[in-house]
Order: sequence, then structure tokens, then C-alpha cells
Amino acid sequence: MIRPTVARVDLRALQSNYRALVEYLESAPRGDRLEPPRIIAVVKANAYGHGAGQVARALESAGADLVACADIEEGAALRAAGVGAEILVFGALSVSDLEGLFDCRLTPTISTPSAARAVQAAAAKHKERLRYHLKIDTGMNRLGFRFDNLRRTLPELLASPNLERLRFERALRDFENLCAPMNRRPYRHLANSAAMLRDSRVWQDRVRPGLLLYGLVPPPLGSTIPVSPIMTLGSRVVAVKGVRAGETVGYGARFAADGPRRVAIVPAGYADGVDLRLAGAGAVLIRGRRAPVVGSVCMDMLMADVTDLDASPGDEVVIIGTQGDARIDVREMAAQMGTIPYEILCRIGSRIERVYES
Repeated sequence: MIRPTVARVDLRALQSNYRALVEYLESAPRGDRLEPPRIIAVVKANAYGHGAGQVARALESAGADLVACADIEEGAALRAAGVGAEILVFGALSVSDLEGLFDCRLTPTISTPSAARAVQAAAAKHKERLRYHLKIDTGMNRLGFRFDNLRRTLPELLASPNLERLRFERALRDFENLCAPMNRRPYRHLANSAAMLRDSRVWQDRVRPGLLLYGLVPPPLGSTIPVSPIMTLGSRVVAVKGVRAGETVGYGARFAADGPRRVAIVPAGYADGVDLRLAGAGAVLIRGRRAPVVGSVCMDMLMADVTDLDASPGDEVVIIGTQGDARIDVREMAAQMGTIPYEILCRIGSRIERVYES
């Protein structure tokens, strides 16, 4: 049996989004750039909840030659899924099993001197020269070589005989000065989806869209690039309950009926990634209309007020997506919950089946 709560992922829309971004970059004024920037397709965190293997293969078919993931384990999963494009590992390497870099042909990001030494030792052991991306920290204090300490930290890395000095990443400020110690001009990238939309000066040689690939514009920005969301999340009504005036719905008695109400039970809850904060703030679509989420979002189900709808068990429910003329998108849901679209997508649970349309 298939659980009725299903995420549908439109891979054709994904490929269309990728091509729209390529066309946008190619059509923009180039300034002093000889070529338009190319794309690093970001598929970390299970492709923002969409399914990394399927998404990466579809992007590769659309022309993507470089995809990015968070760690070596994600990179290995991409190779196991049949991805042939170059795979860049964004995250930290200090406590990772570096054998995966060589077994799975992954490109590391080196962001600390200790990681540089570890990768050099591993590459020497394998008797290989390894290409890498170098990450510079210019203010987030997360990962990266400190921008104001490069004269001390870079020489050791650049002298590593098994590491090819080709890749580089940092913020726009002082970029050329930071590249000066390199004996070859690296290609450079620093722009995620939001930066890509805000200012073409930060495009450099490559850009790193994530959310835009999945058809969402990072709030509060707007865009004329013709991208469309590639995921819909839906379910079905499994029961409809009558509630008398004064009775409550859900854990904690947080909703009390002010009169006779009808409540639809939907088998999608916080174990599926449907956030608790939707109760009393969000809605689902049933019969082409909004049905407010009432009570509390439970582990395995939610309740929606269908008093004004002729809802019945078996009716289709849209949690994210379109039904008739009505639509609930991830940006709206994020605003209702006081969070960001990335969180909503990444939290869609593993027990929800992904159905791919191509």
C-alpha cells in the first residue's frame, strides 16, 4: 500500500529552471567578463528535500557539469546514484574519512590549514594530484581561511605537492588582492541564489544557485526569471469529524469551536515535516479552497476546518502546490511560520514517498 501523503517532483520543471538560469546569465551584460558565468548546481541536503540522486541526474542531463553537496557521504551517495558530473564537497573535512574523495572522485573544499594537511597526506598516500576549492572566510566566522591571515596560512597549502592550485572562493571585497599569491589564476565563485539576483558584480566565474533551481525566489527578493516550483506535497482526507460548540480539537485544547464545526483529518504531521507552527496560522487546500489548520499539528496527522466545504473522506488535499485557482507556496508558508523556505523544503520527511515526473 502507498501512504496517501506524497511529494511529487517535476524533473522537467527542474530542467526548465536550470535552462532559464543559464539563459539569464548568458543574456546579461558581461562587463569585462569574456564568458558568462557557469553554474554550480547545489544539491546538498538531499537536494533541499527533493531527492539528490534523481535531481542531480536530471540536472546533468540538462547540461550541469558540476554539482555541489555538503559532505563526503552525500558525494558518495550521488556517485552511487549514477551521477557522472564533477561533485564538489562544500563542507568541513577535518573529521571525515577522506578515502571517499578518491574512491568516489570528489572535489574537496579546503577551509582550514589542518584540513589542507590532511588532504595533502591522503593524496600523497594515493599518489594522486587532487584538485580542490579553497574557501576564504570574510566575516561569517564559520568555515574558511581568515582573509586577514592569508600571508601566514596560504604558503603551506600552496606548497602542497599533491594539491592542484586551481580553485578559489571568497567574497567580492579584496578578491584580486587575495588571488595575488596564486601562481595561476583560479576560477572564482561566491554567489548563491540571492546574491546572483541582487548584483551581477558577484557572479565571477561561476554562480551557485540552490533555491532558484527548485523554482523559488529567496525572500524578500523578486525576479523575472521564469522559474517554477518543482515539488507539490499532497495527501487525502481520511475522516471528517463533527465538533460541537465549545468542544476542543487536538493536543492541549488549543482550538475551541465557537459553534458547530466540521474538521477534516489529514495523515500528514510533524514527523513528515509539517511544522507545528502551521496550526492556527496556515491552511491546506481541499476542493479548491483554503481550509485553516486548527488544533495542533500532531506527529502523524493534522486537522483542517472544512465547515464551509462539502469535504468527504478521500478528497485530495494540497499542502504545498495548486488546486483549482488556489495556491499555497513555500514562501507563503514560511512567512506564516516565521521561518525561511529552505527549512520547509529540507524538513519534508523521509517517510514521504517522492514520485518523480519526467
